[in-house]
Amino acid sequence: MMRIGVFSEDYKLQPLLSSALGKEFQVILESHEDGIAQMLSAERCDVVILDLDSNYHSVEQRMACCRRIAEHPIPSVVMADDSLRPCAIELVQLGAHGHCRKPPSVRELKAMLYRAYENGAFNRAPQPAQRPKEDTAPNDRMVGRAQETPDGEASISKLAIQCDQMIGHSQPMQHVYDLVNRVSNLNASVLVTGESGTGKELIARAIHNTGARFRRPFIAVSCGAIPETLIEAELFGHEKGAFTGTVGAREGYMEQASDGTLFLDEIGELSPNTQVKLLRVLQQREFSRLGSSRLIPLRARLVFATHRDLSEMVAQGKFRQDLFYRINVMRIDAPSLQEHPEDIPSIATHFLRRYSEEYDKPMDQVEPAAMSFLQRYSWPGNVRELENVIQQAIILAKTQNIRVEDLPQNIREEDIVSIGDYHPDGSFERQLRDYKIRLAATAVREHNGNKTLAARSLSISRAYLHRLIRLADQPEHDILVAPDGQEFGTA
Repeated sequence: MMRIGVFSEDYKLQPLLSSALGKEFQVILESHEDGIAQMLSAERCDVVILDLDSNYHSVEQRMACCRRIAEHPIPSVVMADDSLRPCAIELVQLGAHGHCRKPPSVRELKAMLYRAYENGAFNRAPQPAQRPKEDTAPNDRMVGRAQETPDGEASISKLAIQCDQMIGHSQPMQHVYDLVNRVSNLNASVLVTGESGTGKELIARAIHNTGARFRRPFIAVSCGAIPETLIEAELFGHEKGAFTGTVGAREGYMEQASDGTLFLDEIGELSPNTQVKLLRVLQQREFSRLGSSRLIPLRARLVFATHRDLSEMVAQGKFRQDLFYRINVMRIDAPSLQEHPEDIPSIATHFLRRYSEEYDKPMDQVEPAAMSFLQRYSWPGNVRELENVIQQAIILAKTQNIRVEDLPQNIREEDIVSIGDYHPDGSFERQLRDYKIRLAATAVREHNGNKTLAARSLSISRAYLHRLIRLADQPEHDILVAPDGQEFGTA
C-alpha cells in the first residue's frame, strides 16, 4: 500500500482523498510543517501532496514551507487551484514531481502519484559509483546501451530503469535508448511514432529525464482528448473575458511547460485551423494568449507523438506538409511488442511485482508454460495489453504463481485460431468458409476488437465481417458459393 502524506490545513481533504484513491493508498494528513518534516525524515510516507489553497491566510508563508518540502528526496505532488498555478509551477521547478488542479481528476492524480513513487524509488536506490569528474562526459548520467553482466547476458540498461520503467534489452529497445541519448540535450523537435500501447509517452519522458531539462516541468497533453473549441485556449492560455465563460486569466500548457518539456500526444488529431497556429508558433518561437496581443516566448522543448501515418495524412491533405517537416526533425519509432518478444518475460515480471504489491497479493512468478503463451501471443494492444493481462491474472490466481488457466481465453486459444496452424478438412466450400472465418477472427484480434478497422484491412464490408463472425456459431451450415466466388448466404 502506497503511503501518501498530505500537507494541508483542510481536514476534510483526508477522508475525501482516502475514499477517492481507494484501498491501494494510505492517506495521512499533516497540517504543520514540523509534522510533515518529521514524517519525511522518518520515511513514513512514499509521496507527499502539497495542498496550495488561495483561502489560506498567508500564501507566502505556505509557499516558503512548500519550497523546503519540495527539495526533500521523497517526491512531492502539488495540488493547486487555477489562481495559484504559477506557484505550483515554481515548486515543480524547485524539485516537485508535478502539479494538478484542485479539485483533481482522480484518474490523473493516481497516475501522477504512481509516477512520482516510481521516480522516487529509483532516486532512493543505491547508484553505482561515479567515475572521477574529469572522466565523466555530459551524457554519462544515463547511458543508452546495455551493460554486460559477468555471465555474458546483456542486462537492462540504466537508461531503461530511469525512464519511468522502460524495460527491455532487445535490439529494438537498445536502438530506442540510443536515439533518446542522442537527442536528450538537443533543442530539436522530436516525433515519436508507434502503435497504441507501445509507450510513446515513456519515450518522451526518457528524453526529458535524461537531458538538461530534467529538473524542469514535463507537461503531457493529449490533443485528441481536448475538444476542438478548447484546444487553442488549453495550449496558449487566455485572458479574462477572451470568450464566453472565462472567469479569469489562465496560463496555457505552453506557458506552464516553461523551460521544461511539452509533450503533445496524438498530434494527428489537430484540426487544420489549429495546425496553422501551431506551425506559426514553431516558426516564430512565440505565442500569445487568447484575448491578448502580448507575445510570450516559447521556451519549452516540444516532443510530439502519434499512432497515425502522418506521411499518408499529408498525401491525403489531412495534415500540413510544412508542419510535418517542422515536427519531424528527429523521429523515434516505438517498437510494437511483437517486434521484441524476448522482452516479454522482463516486462511481465515487472508488472507482476508492481501489481502484486499494489493489490497486496504476494506473487512469485509467471510459470514457464504461461510465459510461453505470453510470448507466442501477437499482442495487438502491445505493452498496455500485457499490463492489463497481468493485472487480471493476479486477481484470478489461486496460487502465488500465474498459471496458464489464469490467462485470458483469447491468449490460451491464440494457436487454435491462427491461420498458420490451419489444417483443411472437408468439402471445398466447408474449407473456404472455415478459412474465411479464421481470417476474420485474426483481423478482429489484431485490431483489438475494432470490427471497422478489421473489415477495412480485409477490404470487405463491416456487414460481411459480421456474417462471418455469426457463421462461427453455425459450424454445421455450408456457404453457398457461386462460380465467381460471391457468397449468397447459408444453406
